[in-house]
Amino acid sequence: MNTDQIQGAAKMVVGKVQEEAGNLVDNPRLVVMGIAKQVAGRAQKGRGDIKAKISSYRRRHPEQGLMH
Repeated sequence: MNTDQIQGAAKMVVGKVQEEAGNLVDNPRLVVMGIAKQVAGRAQKGRGDIKAKISSYRRRHPEQGLMH
């Protein structure tokens, strides 16, 4: 795993906790902030997933080099 995958997953967890806390105390602003954090985390994790796939491909196909 790379840092984007780890940080993205962490943001998703923190966002879910924040959303549930907002639901618990009936605070719509906290709910929205939690959902936004989850979306940001999902995007960051997706970026990390893509980076990992590219890295894996480059390790398996070193002869390909960079695409132009």
